[in-house]
Amino acid sequence: MLFNSADYVLFLPLVLLVYVLLRRAGLRAQNAWMLIASYVFYGWWDWRFLGLLFGTTLNDYLVGLGLERTDNPRSRRLLILLSIGVNLGVLGFFKYYNFFVSSFIEAFAGIGVHLEAPTLKVILPVGISFYTFQALTYTIAVYRREMRAVHDPIGFFAYVAFFPQLVAGPIERARHLLPQFFVPRVIEPESFASGLRQMLWGFFCKLVVADNCATVVNSIFAQHTIPGGDTLSGSMALLGSVLFAFQIYADFSGYSHIALGTARLFGFELMQNFATPYFSQSHPEFWRRWHISLSSWFRDYVYIPLGGNRASRPRQAFNLLVTFTLSGLWHGANWTFIVWGVLNGLYVIPRVFIGEPLAPAASSPNWLVRVPTVTFRILFTFSLTVLAWIFFRSPTIAGAWKVLGEIASRSLFTSPLPVLRSMGLLTTVAYAMLAITFLLAMEWWQRDKRYALELGERAALITWPACATVFAVIVLFRYTGASLDFIYFQF
Repeated sequence: MLFNSADYVLFLPLVLLVYVLLRRAGLRAQNAWMLIASYVFYGWWDWRFLGLLFGTTLNDYLVGLGLERTDNPRSRRLLILLSIGVNLGVLGFFKYYNFFVSSFIEAFAGIGVHLEAPTLKVILPVGISFYTFQALTYTIAVYRREMRAVHDPIGFFAYVAFFPQLVAGPIERARHLLPQFFVPRVIEPESFASGLRQMLWGFFCKLVVADNCATVVNSIFAQHTIPGGDTLSGSMALLGSVLFAFQIYADFSGYSHIALGTARLFGFELMQNFATPYFSQSHPEFWRRWHISLSSWFRDYVYIPLGGNRASRPRQAFNLLVTFTLSGLWHGANWTFIVWGVLNGLYVIPRVFIGEPLAPAASSPNWLVRVPTVTFRILFTFSLTVLAWIFFRSPTIAGAWKVLGEIASRSLFTSPLPVLRSMGLLTTVAYAMLAITFLLAMEWWQRDKRYALELGERAALITWPACATVFAVIVLFRYTGASLDFIYFQF
């Protein structure tokens, strides 16, 4: 079920109404209703994968109980390996089986050895990369004795399947979200209103910014990267690349805002997943602000166990490269994602050796020094990010190199307007540009807040006018074609 669908517009009020009415029946009844609603939400896409969700959740629930009941080191290691093996095994089969088989065959074909191996028509379950990682935070925490095992299956199953963030995050830590299922949840009026405002901002990001950008990006990248497609100018390639950077940001942050806002309606607080990442002045800062739940997951469960910052600088660089490569692979079974991960690792590694040499200038009290320095650093970081996004968006590495080659050609300095007019995209590009400008202005103004409409007491008089303005923008400038899936549903 999509957040931006009519089904969800009917589903959410019904679930919320019953949830509120069940308050007198007790916490366990509310958790049971939340579990039922979450399974309906997930099964709306394909009910056959409910068994997979149930099975992996049951495995982690039983592993947690087993870890609490034994102090034998060998038994505990076997149990945590069982949890890791089942979760990553299921994820690996559904997401990577065909990729690794095909890559293996191609590698041997390159040296003249022709192999045959079966590939399968495997459907990737929506959200599997998210809920398997979230479940692992629980078993690992119990194994490390950071929390006690949960004995209430209803609360635990509701935690894993919690519908606001089930299919695209944020990837919550068990220590943060799971305890919220076992304490009374009071829905305060201001918290409820805050949830609605954050949802509104999320719908603006998705329906106005992301979907308008997507229409242009899909057309441009189809021309540039699909075999047999026409070659467009470098200016068109650059336009498509920049718009994709804003598309994926608005699409994914929009989902996260709707998820956080929805959870707050029910009395839950989820972790912030985005913190104005395109205002970052370096790539280490970017990754502290982008998809925070995933980047911190890889930091805690991959980078630090590899040695983290405790190791020598060359080993730190190696640890970072491994972590970013795995992060790229997490996003999809394609070499383009791996290249994207490696590129981001290479962007971050210099920080290990040279630190932040421009930081003093960026914090100078002299605005004649500070403003140009900060602006340069933001634009430089954004430019490198866009370059990496080209590999993320292209279906093949050859397609990405084609786009980069066109951007590096003289045609970069030609006007894209005639081509956009002939493709019927001029109005959509204008909408996208206006929406991006509004997005950046709001987020810069509210850059110290969790979301752009978290105006607070200092702006109480303009809270509702601001919300009305955003609502009007959604009505007037939303993409009017068929509803588009959220990008991260495919991961």
